Amino acid sequence: MNFQEFWEDKEKSQAKVAQVAALKGKILPIRELEARIADLDVLVEMAAEEDDDSALDEVRTEVASIIAALDKVELQTLLSGSHDRENAFLTVHAGAGGTEACDWTDMLMRMYQRWGAQQGFKVEMVDVQEGEEVGIRGATLRFEGENACGYLNCERGVHRLVRISPFDSQARRHTSFASVDVTPELAEEPKLEIDEKDLEITTMRSGGKGGQNVNKVETGVLMRHLPSGVMVRCTVERSQHKNRDLALKILKSKLLQIEEDKKRTEMERVYGEKGEIGFGSQIRSYVFQPYQMVKDHRTGCETANIDAVMDGDLGKFIEAKLRGHVAGASKDDL
Repeated sequence: MNFQEFWEDKEKSQAKVAQVAALKGKILPIRELEARIADLDVLVEMAAEEDDDSALDEVRTEVASIIAALDKVELQTLLSGSHDRENAFLTVHAGAGGTEACDWTDMLMRMYQRWGAQQGFKVEMVDVQEGEEVGIRGATLRFEGENACGYLNCERGVHRLVRISPFDSQARRHTSFASVDVTPELAEEPKLEIDEKDLEITTMRSGGKGGQNVNKVETGVLMRHLPSGVMVRCTVERSQHKNRDLALKILKSKLLQIEEDKKRTEMERVYGEKGEIGFGSQIRSYVFQPYQMVKDHRTGCETANIDAVMDGDLGKFIEAKLRGHVAGASKDDL
């Protein structure tokens, strides 16, 4: 980096800087832990010599802090998938439940936006489809940051909401569903040739709030890959050309992901978790009434603090999935 020639190619230099930052992010926490453990040995010796309760309390506090830091480093090692380090596109879609489902999808989108902000990720809107009355029918978000795809892959599936509907004049309980899918943003565009004849491209007005082109110029793009049926919709950019390029990039990532899943004979496992957006296929339930509970049906992880979860506190659910916890299994089975 000290050589002038390094900065002549802006894209390559930025990629290298990001790679160095990622390596430092893995190495520095381990070095810091080693230093803290060495300091802890000294602290233990001093506490033993002083025979003071306050010194022992300081040791206990530091031990607990080191264990928490070690757990965080250990969690990073579980993100070993081929695309775990990549940025990610997260798509939410409303399922069974009508207006309720659109409102639920909007709530989920907000939950993931807040989670991303808490993790220090850059979160951008790629596309949003407004609901007919309230909420949204679907949206795609882009998460930029180290291991974004690895973390968000744990959220892939159907999410179920049970609550007393604010849209029901009789205040009855309703059940709504929304699906979450995640696609990596590949650092290098995949070497995947797509025949133009296999693409069905529709343009539309972007809609939504703000922007001089909104509802005036057809800048939005809906791209369908006819052989696979995969659809990608992009409306965030102000030009149709940029939306088309972004849609094609996401489409290629999705198709490559599907092919890799097929090669590993894991298509049923990866996409089967999402399945039909309805009863019997959910990975997690969010119950607002008559009691409050969020429960992950894959890992058994649950919490009654539903407000914190909806504000983006998903750490325990993601960690349980990464660590391979299984609902109903004892500690000896894990």
